[in-house]
Amino acid sequence: MSNFITHIATIEIPVTNLNKSIEFYIDILGVKVVFRGNKQAMLSFSTKGVPTIFLVETKEQTGLSFINTNNDIEHSVIDFYTPNLKEFYNWLIDKEVTVGTLNVNNESFGGFGFKDPDGNLLSACNILHQNQ
Repeated sequence: MSNFITHIATIEIPVTNLNKSIEFYIDILGVKVVFRGNKQAMLSFSTKGVPTIFLVETKEQTGLSFINTNNDIEHSVIDFYTPNLKEFYNWLIDKEVTVGTLNVNNESFGGFGFKDPDGNLLSACNILHQNQ
């Protein structure tokens, strides 16, 4: 067992318009800019130990997502946690963000997908796993 890697440091997201994406992520996720270059920006949550988000400008945008071959459902590669899932979902709709179906089980746990300005599929969930 390797003890070299201890956690996720940064999540890199390709974007085609850095300024528009920075505004989106600040507004939607409440992050702040900790570094800004001509074609890239590092965004940070105020919570210690949470990965930073590195927006990297690209000319070719393919979108972050994949199709689950078990059920043919499109999945995101990033899930953001919120304790207020339904409220966040409705808030995104009010902000005219593209959102998917809100899926909640009988215990009120669940999630949904939403897209950034480049069509990168992101997700929100209200489930915490061990050691989070």
